[in-house]
Amino acid sequence: MSEGAGSFKYILGWLIAGTRGGETRAKIIEALREQPRNANQLANLLGTDYRNVRHHLEVLQKNNIITSAGDGYGVTYFLTPAMERNYGAFEEILKKVWKK
Repeated sequence: MSEGAGSFKYILGWLIAGTRGGETRAKIIEALREQPRNANQLANLLGTDYRNVRHHLEVLQKNNIITSAGDGYGVTYFLTPAMERNYGAFEEILKKVWKK
């Protein structure tokens, strides 16, 4: 594990398992791992409200899980390099929380 990976895993666990909305955030992370998407694409894919998706994107971006490129409605979101490196930890969290 790289330096800071323990704290990254802790934050990731808190965002997924320790707070309301963790399941939605997990689905967003999984969707962005498949391919970068904008908020509207994510809302349609997840079958949820656009404003709800925007809220979760802001939380994930604030915590260095995702990043974005572009502006306005064209903003595209994708996983940060730190999240890519720690994707195995994310999968472990999912297994513990939702017994996948």
